[in-house]
Amino acid sequence: MTIRNLEHAVDPKSVAVFGASVRQGSVGRIIMENIAAGGFEGDVWPVNPKYREIDGRRCYATADQLPAAPELAVIATPPRTVPGIIGELGRKGTRTAVVISAGLSRENGLRQAMLDAAKPYLFRVIGPNTVGLIVPHANLNASFAHMNPKPGVLALLSQSGAIATSLIDWAADKEIGFSHVVSLGDMADVDVGDYLDLLAGDTRTRAILLYLESIPNPRKFMSAARAAARLKPVIAVKTGRHAAGAKAATTHTGALSGSDKVVDAALGRAGILRVRGLGELFDAAETVARFPKLERSRVGIVTNGGGAGVLAVDRLADLRAELAELSQETIERLDKALPANWSRANPVDIIGDAPPERYGAAVAAVADDSETDALLVMNCPTGLASPAEAARAVARLAKDGMINGKPVLTCWLGEMTAREGRRILQKAGVASFETPAAAAAAVSYLSDWSRAQKALMRVPSSLGEDIRGHSATVRDMLRNAASKGRRMLTEPEAKAVIKAYGIPVPETIVVRTGDEAE
Repeated sequence: MTIRNLEHAVDPKSVAVFGASVRQGSVGRIIMENIAAGGFEGDVWPVNPKYREIDGRRCYATADQLPAAPELAVIATPPRTVPGIIGELGRKGTRTAVVISAGLSRENGLRQAMLDAAKPYLFRVIGPNTVGLIVPHANLNASFAHMNPKPGVLALLSQSGAIATSLIDWAADKEIGFSHVVSLGDMADVDVGDYLDLLAGDTRTRAILLYLESIPNPRKFMSAARAAARLKPVIAVKTGRHAAGAKAATTHTGALSGSDKVVDAALGRAGILRVRGLGELFDAAETVARFPKLERSRVGIVTNGGGAGVLAVDRLADLRAELAELSQETIERLDKALPANWSRANPVDIIGDAPPERYGAAVAAVADDSETDALLVMNCPTGLASPAEAARAVARLAKDGMINGKPVLTCWLGEMTAREGRRILQKAGVASFETPAAAAAAVSYLSDWSRAQKALMRVPSSLGEDIRGHSATVRDMLRNAASKGRRMLTEPEAKAVIKAYGIPVPETIVVRTGDEAE
């Protein structure tokens, strides 16, 4: 694992685009347009023997003709040409390239030829088969994405180019910006572990988002992930939770379900917060990057609609969060501020006609209760009170998104009427969500992140303990399986290996006929 030469992908002073084109709709054309639209201030050199000029810039036929070694090369040429271009760039002095081209596979030998060409120069290859990379703070959009993301504090690493561009689009609608967007593609050289190491020390990146389809170098990944997660939140979507088509499974549901449990345990051990879908990715990032982690997640709920409170309670229970038990002192304080028909319990239902003053009094009382760790404040639109004024009442109490040092998460339900209330809350730095389920999930991210961080910091209770087991027995079983051309142990063999390390296993008796079983 190394970040050697990857600094050229972070803030290059010059970029060469191989396969640059004037043909509308071509990848080379879109990359050139994106670099120009992004406002990149360094040198941009198009390379294509078909043209003498592209967009007023001199176009070069080969890498050898370039006026200097580009710090970053973007390669979007036919796959068979890529190894040769890498070799030319290496000799020129370039050390990093983004290979957009697809079709460099192990089967056709082009992947290895590319790596062989790069090796003598310690040349780093991002890709192949990638959408490209975007570094908004450097005004660099070296990709064929359909839009330019705004600068921000989130870094996105994605194995899927389509998911990367979808998330860029999604983030734009939510006014979320990025420090880096990297489509890793086939990861022939630079992989997620390398980039995690790079981003761990990046001062512009406050949290790292991962979209993973596989973990090809688990040991390397775990080392990098553990190092990064000690410094900043790392949040991942890992697909394949139900790998029904996995060819490696020799048993039916046991191996298939077990494989994802291994991934889940590994991500947790690395201190990574795992979320299930893309919709949760930004909510989780915004939440854990904004608030401290919660050792416990006892939630106090204030709402003007009982049904919304019930939905939130159900979702909190699903997510292992706790409903706070309000103290008698808090109940008495609320009795003085609320109408007689309030719920007198958590969720604190302040009734549908609640004016802003009632919101402020209830939220302040729940925030002051020592039994609450976080607040969830909700509003359902009615004709009796203004959602916008209720939002202002909550916003006035908040400082840095917290009240009395406790995270505040809000949910103004609806769309037309709720939109202004959400805007007021977000402008005041208060986290706002569109549904009770999303707001409840945000609370769970803080406690889940806390659990992941505890797992990250945990060390074995006795480092000197002898765990070698009966190594000779284990070696004999592995050699026996290998001598028969097998790459996997049978169930009885696997259990015997586990038992050899002192782990209790159920007794297993193998029979071959019905009579033997009887």
